[in-house]
Amino acid sequence: MQREAMEYDVVIVGGGPAGLAAAIRLKQLAAEKEGEINVCLIEKGAEIGGHILSGAVMDPRAIAELFPDWQALGAPLKAAVTEDRFLVLNEGGGRQVPNWLLPDCFQNHGNYVISLANVCRWLGQQAEALGVEIYPGFAGAEILYNDDASVKGVATGDMGLLKDGSQGPAYQPGMELHAKYTLFAEGCRGHLGKQIEQKFNLRDGADPQVYGIGIKELWEIRPEKHQTGLVIHTGGWPLDPDTYGGGFLYHMEEHLVSVGFVTGLGYSNPYLSPYEEFQRLKTNPKIRDFLEGGKRIAYGARALAAGGLQSLPKMVCPGGALIGDDAGFLTAARIKGSHCAIKTGSLAAEAAFDAVAAGRAGDELTAYPTAFRNSWLYEELHKARNFKPWMAKGLHLGGLMFGIDQILFRGKAPWTLHHSGPDHAKLKKAADCQPIVYPKPDGVISFDRLSSVFISNTNHEEDEPCHLTLKDASVPIRINLARYDAPEQRYCPAGVYEIVRDETGQNPRLQINAQNCVHCKTCDIKDPTQNIHWVVPQGGEGPNYPNM
Repeated sequence: MQREAMEYDVVIVGGGPAGLAAAIRLKQLAAEKEGEINVCLIEKGAEIGGHILSGAVMDPRAIAELFPDWQALGAPLKAAVTEDRFLVLNEGGGRQVPNWLLPDCFQNHGNYVISLANVCRWLGQQAEALGVEIYPGFAGAEILYNDDASVKGVATGDMGLLKDGSQGPAYQPGMELHAKYTLFAEGCRGHLGKQIEQKFNLRDGADPQVYGIGIKELWEIRPEKHQTGLVIHTGGWPLDPDTYGGGFLYHMEEHLVSVGFVTGLGYSNPYLSPYEEFQRLKTNPKIRDFLEGGKRIAYGARALAAGGLQSLPKMVCPGGALIGDDAGFLTAARIKGSHCAIKTGSLAAEAAFDAVAAGRAGDELTAYPTAFRNSWLYEELHKARNFKPWMAKGLHLGGLMFGIDQILFRGKAPWTLHHSGPDHAKLKKAADCQPIVYPKPDGVISFDRLSSVFISNTNHEEDEPCHLTLKDASVPIRINLARYDAPEQRYCPAGVYEIVRDETGQNPRLQINAQNCVHCKTCDIKDPTQNIHWVVPQGGEGPNYPNM
């Protein structure tokens, strides 16, 4: 069945903060210059904000540039940060680091505790009011190319395919969206962004990207334990000092807190489970005291790109550009990416608008990376560029050296450290590592995976093609199980990957419970053989996060 096609000036893939900011800025420029520009934005989630998950503490600098009157417009940035605490935990508790010892990156005065999902819903409303065509429930499944190999646009995924790939009774072909320029804003480890990087060699000369997995729960806690605007970060336990990671607890409005844990995906022990480490974090008295007597409302997980400035790819290709976390824009030292996403979306939009207004199409938007290099965001990323390389050397040495970098050199040390290699190459063999015995969940503070997936509102059709594809079906048992004791069972935060055996306990095979997938992309990143390839399922499926 032939696909229908629609023509636009700019197509944007992804309805997160980067994509929405780009769409808004394009329409703002058209209004300012009394011109016209046709903008289409597609989002794989069932609604704008449905797949958005972040901590989050937001620096309002970028959104204030986009909407100087954001407060009068009712932007959902309501809980101004009132206090910062950084705790170094041990198994029995922990101690607070004096604030005067903390680098500026851990100081959040002037920032806001937010639900990024709700901020995106608000940005979506602003975009629609400006005339952006927004289509939630449509996943960007395929990149389209012109005869000269420039990006022509994208095709949305077919609907109604059966498990074997054949057309079911409800089959509908995807739609082709053609554009003069296509902006990829899919978030971390974007399905199409990864292909763009490979086709155009955009990572040549860049360090490997390094990642973390952030796992988060939303709780309603007792009023007497709630302090609107309190921001707590943790380091140390439950991870060993040589493994990067840390926790957070952010007090929102209305007695809500976001509690979560980030584990760097460069860890080496295949027995480590980021999900279980997060559940252990909550049992620490310093965290448990806030949660006891409260109620867990929502759960989710998402990978984040943490490589910083030296891991950024070339951001443009003929007819296309990477924005937000699809390119890796996140300040890991500040644990913040939403303001980076909004800023890069705005910068790419300005370059695209000028190009369209000049009658251009399909070339490289070189003004975008030039504008980035001249922006405050470049300065911010440059100042923090050594954070993740230092922290890869361990909590104690890394923390000391980064403190010297930030306090003594103010982020202007005359050296730039580099990342040693990709995360998937850092696992040791199981035989060389100590298994980790995790406590059973108590169902009050700590929980099992499946009950967590239930409150992520995740849904996939069971009779559709599996969107977690294997390049070689023999690898999970022949290599992953044999060498690493099948680490996909543990790094997945949603119970997607299971090793099952027959009634005799023999003949192991990998079972993929794709309907549990929360689209975190961790498997695509951490699989040691890079055999798992995450592709988009039908549009509208996956998690549906409220207030996350």
